[in-house]
Amino acid sequence: MIKEKSCGAVVYKFINNELYILILNMRLGHVSIPKGHVENNETELETTLREIKEETNLDVTVDTNFRKTINYSPYEGISKDVVFFVAAYKDGIIKEQESEVDKAFWVPFKDAISYLTYQSDKDVVESAIEYILKEKRNKE
Repeated sequence: MIKEKSCGAVVYKFINNELYILILNMRLGHVSIPKGHVENNETELETTLREIKEETNLDVTVDTNFRKTINYSPYEGISKDVVFFVAAYKDGIIKEQESEVDKAFWVPFKDAISYLTYQSDKDVVESAIEYILKEKRNKE
């Protein structure tokens, strides 16, 4: 069994005190959130920041206190772990990575899960939304 590892994040921002989540329509036909393979000796945080920048052109602040790992087999003989964090939008204008992303867009958090293709992504986003809203309440 070959092991692979990817990292990514549920990217969010607040507009008029309302939570929005970044969603990606991928060229392979599914709808997801930013993530990608760990390269060379990157840390999980380095991979997450690089992938978000590559796929969307956005700068974010990653919160590693939220960490959720999923595992699946993309192909026979391969086991893949994907580590997700939450990441607050900091700066930048969306510019999709042409080779991988058809469209990146912000959606209200209440609608985010309905866009996603895979149940594992839905579970991650649901947990992330709960975490983000709890953290926001704790700071108010």
